[in-house]
Amino acid sequence: MKISTKGRYALRMLTELAEYPSGEFVSLKDIAERQNISKKYLEQIVPMLNKSGILRTNRGNKGGYALIKSPDKLTVGDVLRATEGSLAPIACLEYEPNECPRAESCSTLYIWKGLYKTVTEYLDNITLQDIIDHNNNSKGDDYCI
Repeated sequence: MKISTKGRYALRMLTELAEYPSGEFVSLKDIAERQNISKKYLEQIVPMLNKSGILRTNRGNKGGYALIKSPDKLTVGDVLRATEGSLAPIACLEYEPNECPRAESCSTLYIWKGLYKTVTEYLDNITLQDIIDHNNNSKGDDYCI
């Protein structure tokens, strides 16, 4: 599985938004500048996040984008599903029930199910708040005398 730049940039964009007070709208231009991402590229990502119920939009003078959910309720898995689609490592695991005609006799299906379970459990247990907290703790105290 490979995460595209859309998934990675969406995560950076949403983490940036998560650092603002709840309900505060931030312009795409500001996010693009701070994250060093093309505004045009972010404009391609925004519709996916809007459609998935992750972002809300406000037009006008104080317009921009804000998170719909609080950062502690929005997971990396949510973001990647919105931008990448399914996280399933193989096509037959994308839908429940598995309709693959070989599912019953597939000798490797358990491997892909295990991988899928591990990936989704991992990504669904990391929130945007966890990312912010991790970044804040990683900075540490750096004193120079």
